[in-house]
Amino acid sequence: METSQIRAIVRGRVQGVYFRASTREEAQKLGLRGYAKNLADGSVEVVAEGPEDALKQLVDYLHRGPAHARVDQVQWAEAFGLEAPDPFGVR
Repeated sequence: METSQIRAIVRGRVQGVYFRASTREEAQKLGLRGYAKNLADGSVEVVAEGPEDALKQLVDYLHRGPAHARVDQVQWAEAFGLEAPDPFGVR
């Protein structure tokens, strides 16, 4: 099975609202590896690796997030060679 990798930055009210943990749950359901991490500027970084269709589903989820989040912007791009731990984790 061919895998791809993405790196996304999610901006808005995404810290302190269960965003990283819910992203981990979604990614694990989709069979992805990687992590979600808070950044100092208030955004969340997501690195994910797996089948392209599962990555697309995760990006769709990142645009919504959990109930208390407010996603203003998701910037993502294909990535290469980034660490993508298995199972998907929270940093």
